[in-house]
Amino acid sequence: MRIDELPQSDRIEDRRGARGGLPGGRGGLGIGTVVVLGLIGWALGIDPSLLIGGAEMLSGGSSTQQQTNVDSEAKTGAPSDEMGRFVSAVLGSTEVQWKEIFEKSGRPYKQPTLVMFSGATQSGCGFAQSAMGPFYCPLDQKVYLDTSFFQDLERRFRACDVGSKTCQFSQAYVIAHEIGHHVQNLLGLLPKVQEAQRGMGKADANSLQVRVELQADCLAGVWANRAQAKWKFIEPGDVEAAMQTASAIGDDRLQRQSQGYVVPDSFTHGSSEQRTRWFMTGLKSGEVASCDTFRAAQL
Repeated sequence: MRIDELPQSDRIEDRRGARGGLPGGRGGLGIGTVVVLGLIGWALGIDPSLLIGGAEMLSGGSSTQQQTNVDSEAKTGAPSDEMGRFVSAVLGSTEVQWKEIFEKSGRPYKQPTLVMFSGATQSGCGFAQSAMGPFYCPLDQKVYLDTSFFQDLERRFRACDVGSKTCQFSQAYVIAHEIGHHVQNLLGLLPKVQEAQRGMGKADANSLQVRVELQADCLAGVWANRAQAKWKFIEPGDVEAAMQTASAIGDDRLQRQSQGYVVPDSFTHGSSEQRTRWFMTGLKSGEVASCDTFRAAQL
């Protein structure tokens, strides 16, 4: 993956090394956070406190002051280190493509902010911890990313070949997936899903969540298609690496690794086959219309 021609975004809050992000240890976590970590600790995803009832992330009494401390220490703008430049380039390319897509439909595209942090920080949806993986918070319209997750992709999930340059495209897919959730939020889909899930049983709510996640995978593919047409940034092996990543973080594969068996009713992100197929659907078509997982008869 080549990033030299991709535009750099300055909509980044770099909180890596900032103090005051999260009280140390398990003592600072609400019981809802523990539930969330149990559900999505091994997967990508949207902030579950808004989409799965009962999985609230509790922030405690001093969250406002802690957030103020974090914000005052965060650096804004495009970071100058190698990882920061990479994240900035991927984010910048999503801004260009989604702005063009929204403008063609007569809508404004409100750019999200991406927060880079280390270990833990505050989010508009509660405490964010690296063990949760990257996520999007609709309340503050920010993506939260501890880039150590990229190492987990290589080593823990075996989602791409360790040390391979093709892993960069897998990392870009992760970021684009979360931006896909922002697109869903701007289109009004996330509030509708949240409202619908409130009246559902757990299995049905999970099933709806899967459609949300698979659509975000597809939207990540749409970004890749259009960005490739504009900048020719994809190199040999990149797409295969992204497919390997999508497969590695499928619910069925993660459940087999963690508990030895699969419980489809508990899926929240989709199977390996589904995640790979929907990403490729968006990549091949480059059209948002191809990503309507909510009307798809078969996921």
